[in-house]
Order: sequence, then C-alpha cells, then structure tokens
Amino acid sequence: MRLISWNVNGLRACVSKGFAEFVRTTDADLICLQEVRALPLQVQLDLPGWTAVWHPGLVAGYSGTALLSRAAAVRSFFPGLDDPELDTEGRVITAELPDFFLVNVYTPNVQRDLSRLEYRIQTWDPAFARFVHALEKRKPVVVCGDLNVAHEEIDLANPAQNRGNAGFTDEERASFGRLLAGGLVDTFRVFESGGGHYTWWSSRKGVRERNIGWRIDYFLVSRVLRPRLRSAAILAHVSGSDHCPVALEID
Repeated sequence: MRLISWNVNGLRACVSKGFAEFVRTTDADLICLQEVRALPLQVQLDLPGWTAVWHPGLVAGYSGTALLSRAAAVRSFFPGLDDPELDTEGRVITAELPDFFLVNVYTPNVQRDLSRLEYRIQTWDPAFARFVHALEKRKPVVVCGDLNVAHEEIDLANPAQNRGNAGFTDEERASFGRLLAGGLVDTFRVFESGGGHYTWWSSRKGVRERNIGWRIDYFLVSRVLRPRLRSAAILAHVSGSDHCPVALEID
C-alpha cells in the first residue's frame, strides 16, 4: 500500500498548480492533505475513482484536513479528536483500515511570537497523544501530516540560528520526542540517516532552490508495523505548495 501526505497550503491554489495531475500519476492508495483552507464546494476536482472526505475548519480559509482514497479496504472515516473544543480547526481526520488506523494531522503552529506555544504543549500535543494511544489499544496506527516541528538538528538546514524559533523550540522538540517514546517510529529515519532532506521551505526567493529547508512532515507508525515498512520518501521535486509530499510504502 502506498500512502501520501501533503500540506497543500491552500487546496484551491494547489489545484491551479497541477494537483490533480499529481494525484492521477502518483499511484497512491490514500492521500492525506493538510491546510486545505477550503470547503468541499469551493474546490473543483475531477478525480474519477477517488473518494474525498473532508474535515474543514470553522474559520473560512484557515486550516482543515482532507483525505483522498481509492482503497476499497477502508472501513470508515471519522473526523477530529472527539473533543469539540479541539476540533473547531479541522486538524485531524482518521481512516480505519482492516489492520491499522491512518491518522492525518495538521498540528498547530506555535506562531512566530510563540503565542500558541502553551496551547500546543499543554493542550494539543497531550490530547493528540492520548487519541493515538487510545486507537493503538484497538489496532496499530500510522500517523502522517505536518507536525510543525523539526525534531533534531539534522532536520533543518540552519539549526543554530533557528534554536528557540517556532518549530524548533526545546518544548516542541521534547514533546515530539515523547510522542516517539510512546511507541511510534519516524519512518523516514528507518531508511535515511543523513541530512539535507527537507519538506518545507520559506517562500523567500531562492530558498527552495538552495535547499534551505526544514523536515516537519512525517509518517510515524506503531512499532509493531516497522517490519512491514518498504520505503519512506520525501518527494522534494513536487511543487504546488511551500511543502512537498512525503510517501510511505507499507505491506
């Protein structure tokens, strides 16, 4: 099974930049999208054979997730963390397959001034971890999406000058570490130990061309699934967003 995750940073804009052609040619079974920033009726997609499930945010043009599937094995989809106070931004949508759950998440950005750091560390991250662990009591879990954190120094081009900045604070990195310590595996690091592999680049001129980026988009899996991993990749050549897609192949 081939899974794709992509923060499209506005699905309407991404559609105008070739999104549909990417979907038609990617040979994926499920595609998880973050930051769709739209309602279903606002997006024109011609994708025969695909089922689209949405969890848009309540604020127009902000946040939201969606999941595209052509996998007949999907048993059900369900939005959110089952917490009305945390689900207004449409940040999570889950698909249940016969032998694992696929959780698509767009983790809150703490903002440049760190104004949402307390919310992220004290409220969102613990609630999300509880949600994942509750699912794991039923069957293994695959978590994918924009986790909005570079975990280690190797995961961004300029760690020294970004230490303490949004996405690379000690608090965010430690919280992500706790999620991994709770039983999840960073699949990309199973196959690649080197640096220079990023999934997000600033929109400043020349930054992406020089590969001055951050790895903040992930596929994480329950440890029991590790023997079933076949590949994990960053599709840095795919444009259409300031993020690129990431892919996972699993038996």
